[in-house]
Amino acid sequence: MDRLAAMEAFVRVVERSGFTAAAEDLRLSRAMVSKHVQDLEAHLGARLLNRTTRKISLTEVGRVYHERCTQVLAEIAETEAAVGELQAEPRGRLRVNAPVSFGALHLAAPIADYMAACPEVVVELTLNDRVVDLVEEGYDLAIRIARLADSSLIARRLAACRMVVCASPEYLKRHGQPHHPDDLARHNCLGYRYGQGRDEWRFEAATGAASVHVRGSLQANNGDVLRVAALRGAGVVLLPSFIVGPDLAAGRLAPVLAGYRVPELAIHAVYPHSRHLSAKVRSFVDFLLPRFGERPAWDAWMAGGGGRWWSSNGGTVTGEFG
Repeated sequence: MDRLAAMEAFVRVVERSGFTAAAEDLRLSRAMVSKHVQDLEAHLGARLLNRTTRKISLTEVGRVYHERCTQVLAEIAETEAAVGELQAEPRGRLRVNAPVSFGALHLAAPIADYMAACPEVVVELTLNDRVVDLVEEGYDLAIRIARLADSSLIARRLAACRMVVCASPEYLKRHGQPHHPDDLARHNCLGYRYGQGRDEWRFEAATGAASVHVRGSLQANNGDVLRVAALRGAGVVLLPSFIVGPDLAAGRLAPVLAGYRVPELAIHAVYPHSRHLSAKVRSFVDFLLPRFGERPAWDAWMAGGGGRWWSSNGGTVTGEFG
């Protein structure tokens, strides 16, 4: 028995004072409406309606049950209406997870602007560099900077994540300019330690692929730490341009190995697959898309002076940068 359908049939019979009129309202046969009520009475073990050839009336039990059914059906209708409103207008709490550096550098301003545009949404942003389980940990969406593995998550690409090998002009003046990836073996290469395979830097060029095992005096699990060390002349770094782009534009850092490309990652917004995507998630992702794009502001350095450095889709660097 579909108990909810049976309750609705029972209430409609009472409201319309008969099975025929109730059947017309519900677009069911009279026999089906009668069966719903009979099944409900059998389930409850009590007669709900007194039936005669001319009219029906509620029993004492039926009167109490009718009152409760009316309340239940009204609450269900209100709940469905509330869900419909949530789907139509962005509102409620939006839980977002993002890598530390990207979140601090590039999400704070868009989130503030989004909250101004959607004042009914409360954003809860958590920054860390581990891959969270969105469903298990209750996040609505996450920003992922990686080559995404196949999963049940939906991913929308927000921007390219271009990887740059660079160093300060002072460091290069003291230690010389690398001309081939093999030259990096003689340089102090500052290592990003979150993830695996960070001791091997891989490149592609017209002459083929190349890779080099690097070593250095500093390893860190945060890109901002490596950036500051590179700015102070400590060594060579391989970092996303969303971290070092402004330094490259200002000349505080200089790209090296311009004839080689470093495989790209990509910046995605990911969220659990759902047939009914909430308005807050949909509107937030739509809001972010035009803020970044394939040539985001942090890659402005490439238009002047960085033109020799190039990059491509795909890639062999895995994991996430924060």
